Amino acid sequence: MKPGLIFKTTLSAVGGSASGGKHILILKSWLWRAAIPAGLLLAFLLAGGCALGPKFQKPAMDMPGGFLGQGVVSQQMTLADLPWWTVFEDDTLHELVRTALTNNYDLRIAIKRVEEYQALAAQSRAKFLPQIGYAGDLERSRNAFGGNPTMGNGETGNPIMLAGSATWELDVWGRVRRLNEAARAQLAATDAIRRGVMLTLVCNVAQSYFELLEIDLELDIAKRTTRSFQESLDIFSRKLAGGVASRLETARAEAALASTAATIPDLERRIAIKENAINLLLGRNPGPIPRQATLRDQDFPPEVPGGLPSDLLRRRPDILAAEQNLRAANAQIGVAIAQCFPKIGLTSVFGRISPDLNSFNSDAMAWSIGGNLTGPIFQGGALLAQIRQARAQTEEQSLTYEQTVRTAFQDVANALITRTKLEDVFTQQARCVRCYADAVTVSRDRYIAGKASYYEVLEAQQQLFPAENNLAQTQLNRLTAVIQLYKVLGGGWNLPDAEWDATP
Repeated sequence: MKPGLIFKTTLSAVGGSASGGKHILILKSWLWRAAIPAGLLLAFLLAGGCALGPKFQKPAMDMPGGFLGQGVVSQQMTLADLPWWTVFEDDTLHELVRTALTNNYDLRIAIKRVEEYQALAAQSRAKFLPQIGYAGDLERSRNAFGGNPTMGNGETGNPIMLAGSATWELDVWGRVRRLNEAARAQLAATDAIRRGVMLTLVCNVAQSYFELLEIDLELDIAKRTTRSFQESLDIFSRKLAGGVASRLETARAEAALASTAATIPDLERRIAIKENAINLLLGRNPGPIPRQATLRDQDFPPEVPGGLPSDLLRRRPDILAAEQNLRAANAQIGVAIAQCFPKIGLTSVFGRISPDLNSFNSDAMAWSIGGNLTGPIFQGGALLAQIRQARAQTEEQSLTYEQTVRTAFQDVANALITRTKLEDVFTQQARCVRCYADAVTVSRDRYIAGKASYYEVLEAQQQLFPAENNLAQTQLNRLTAVIQLYKVLGGGWNLPDAEWDATP
């Protein structure tokens, strides 16, 4: 029963009394002395009732046989145990990440969402306590209470009421406890999502930063290749002027020069776009991004194992969030079942109530204490449908949890194999670049000595340019593979929130 309804009921009963409020149920002193301890004892006994609904159990998952890098001593630190600032030691990147952790909009939104669920959890906890309120009413009326002998002759009165009330639902069936369990689980899930946003943000800033350095490297390669083609064109032009070369040679060399030079403005465009994307992650307006080191200057973290499969269940934010969502859905089954049982509550009113303002004195004191019982009889199957709905939602969240865990296992396996194989790709790609660079030098010397045609020189230069770009892309992929491995392992899981942006 709501406090406001209690007040109105009390006012009507008093206003209709011929003796200034004697229609209110007044307990005798002996009954009052007995009712209070009896009510407290009843509340104590009923508050310890069972909580309806199934007890939460995490779904059993069969773990993979093992990940690459797992065959090490279990006490050894894994990549996920490292702070993010030790994965890549770049001071400029550290500053960018710290700025992002402060200003990024997605993270700030996630923080506010956690605060929202903290407030919802507090509202749920409040249901354990009595709800205390107050009400007052003063009016001037004529025959406001039909059948009142004191006003039967048409007298005008000033009914007044001023009272406080308290209501308390006894959590006999555990409905309030299940609601509180669901609210706490939803808060934990939201906080895990926030941690996931932090981890994703750190990885996105790092990846975008290295992508920017890779475009810088491509731009440097394009400029060096352009100069190389310009030197070849100058050699061909001098030979053409001396009558020992044809216009075909200079035309081919000039075309190769123009083709390579055309990539420079496009790379500069990509650099500007990537800088703007990084600034968006940092919560800043478009502008240049400072960088001191190059892509080749980046150090790799020490060789550490990827971690055991079972570690993911307590590290990855998405798995933790899925588990808490499942817990919340399971608690809602208990809430739905409890709706089928009666709600038992205690109500009390204490105040002053009088049919006339002049009579509002110590004799106008009024109070009441009692209990209420409300429950469903026929709802057309709605309550059973709510139970089926809660069970279906729990089964849905259980499947979501299992899918999230399977996806996590796949992510880690893919990241580990990618990192391993990219090392082989990098070795062979670097070898390819060295060979093409030697071919360019040898072919140019042979052409100057008259032992080779211009075609050998252009062919060697045209093969070196994409090979160097492929090597730059492979270097980026190696860095990205480590970033992704750190992310899919739930990197930084053991860092308190205060330490995420407290880099040394």
